[in-house]
Amino acid sequence: MKIVIVGASSGLGYSVARLFIAEGWEVCVAARRVERLEELRRLAPERVVVARVDVDSSEASTEVERLLGEGGKADVYFHVSGIGFNNLSMEMDKELRTVVTNGVGFVRCVGAAYRFFRDNGGGHIAAISSVASTKGMGPAPAYSATKRMQRNYLQALVQLSRSTKAGVSITDVRPGFVRTALLSDGRDYPLVLDLEKSAAEILRGIKRRKRVVTVDWKYRVIVWFWSMLPDWIWERMGRVLIVKD
Repeated sequence: MKIVIVGASSGLGYSVARLFIAEGWEVCVAARRVERLEELRRLAPERVVVARVDVDSSEASTEVERLLGEGGKADVYFHVSGIGFNNLSMEMDKELRTVVTNGVGFVRCVGAAYRFFRDNGGGHIAAISSVASTKGMGPAPAYSATKRMQRNYLQALVQLSRSTKAGVSITDVRPGFVRTALLSDGRDYPLVLDLEKSAAEILRGIKRRKRVVTVDWKYRVIVWFWSMLPDWIWERMGRVLIVKD
């Protein structure tokens, strides 16, 4: 089995890649910065390929399609690349960078993977969205908005694949707060999840081709609860969502 992981240089992408390598998969790891990817290649040089993909570049879609077909057709495309900011001051640069990477970059790469699998006998796309896709979160407007877009995009691809018999299955991975570099801004985040345990849960979900993987059980309960709240209540909960310095 072969998987292509874009965004594998750190955090969940790196940890999930290590697990797939340990299970004997052929793994192509890609990211904008390739230095740390060499650590993954050293784990199994005969089964690990390293590539540079910058999702913000217009060339990313071509690179994704190339990696999915190079050295034998891949079975899974896993999109992990993304950025996010706790942006209480609404700095425009942070908001726009988030939209470009999580919006344009996401569509560029996931769309390329969908077209590749559609045209080559089917396949499986997994992508990291977030529990933040379920509600607009005041401290991170662009992040929660782009994660909602990703969630809807993946759902649209499920419908498209089924209606056209394209043979492309989709897994939407929705983690809660995981202890990665994205949470290294010195703030006190609640219910932070262990990185390795979260990666293992994601691995199981991808292998089982689950439609949605919410990590972990605590966040499944939380998301169920807040999805039941009327918007007028949610929009008055700003103080609850503020992450303290």
